[in-house]
Amino acid sequence: MKCQYIEFTGISDAKAEKSKINAGEESRVLYECLTCYACQEYCQFGNNPFYLLIELQEKKGVLTAPKPIVEEQLRMMSPKGRITRQKVRSPVVNMCAFPMLTGCVRGKLFEGASVLSGNDIFCNIMWLHFAKNSVIRDRVPKTIDNIMSFYLKDSKIDEMVCFHDECYGTYTSVAEAFGISVPFKPVHLFDYINRRLDEIPDLIKPINEKIAYQRPCSNRLSPETDKILDEIFIKIGAQRVPRKHDRENALCCGGVPRALQRDELADELVEKNISDMLSTGAKYCVFNCPFCMATLGQEVAEHGLMPILVSDLVLIALGE
Repeated sequence: MKCQYIEFTGISDAKAEKSKINAGEESRVLYECLTCYACQEYCQFGNNPFYLLIELQEKKGVLTAPKPIVEEQLRMMSPKGRITRQKVRSPVVNMCAFPMLTGCVRGKLFEGASVLSGNDIFCNIMWLHFAKNSVIRDRVPKTIDNIMSFYLKDSKIDEMVCFHDECYGTYTSVAEAFGISVPFKPVHLFDYINRRLDEIPDLIKPINEKIAYQRPCSNRLSPETDKILDEIFIKIGAQRVPRKHDRENALCCGGVPRALQRDELADELVEKNISDMLSTGAKYCVFNCPFCMATLGQEVAEHGLMPILVSDLVLIALGE
């Protein structure tokens, strides 16, 4: 049993609950699940246990958050129809629905990049936290069509760099599981950075510092990229310190339970993560998820660690 958030009396208890889910029956797991994606990574057989669990939550009408919050999020994150056709050039970097982060795409690391953002290209993976697989099925194909029709097709570009794990997970893991066609090649940010560093090795000035990495839940959908991140850290002289709550044992930052009004659990997760980081002697707390950074950034700063995104840490190593 690997779930870090639901308590079972033993393996037989866990199997019994899983059997109920497989049969489409009521299970306490439907109500206790943190929606951290981890079981999707733990499963070695490609059975998509997390997506199936969310499917059953929606079928049973399970509310993971108060209905007014869900309805407001559905309105706020809906497509706005404000997208305009634009010629782009490689690398094309997708910032999803977060234009406030476009300033991260700068310097030699992203030289010549075209940046996309806005609600009309929102990846919509967040609905996995709100038991809304139906919204993903409805909106993701439209998002993909917008990306192709308004940006990539006319520019004769067939790949796009996903700045967030969420977007990459949508266009790979989620799309495959939901039978959604993706006509472009999604490129994970770590893949892009790793290749780019190989192109400009003479610009790298190793930072020679210890870093604590806060692995985001959405990286559970592309665990193979965590090894690529290790390669990046080695190239820039960043020592990823061993943590109790890292890699396969990573804990949620606390942001999702906070959004779902499970404040006691959120406080517990924040405390566990920060205590774990402080025990390592790291200088930086490194994030790849903006939501994780928004959740933990101020907390880690108050405890003496510098919060920073992966891309910004790389820019420091490039002297920018």
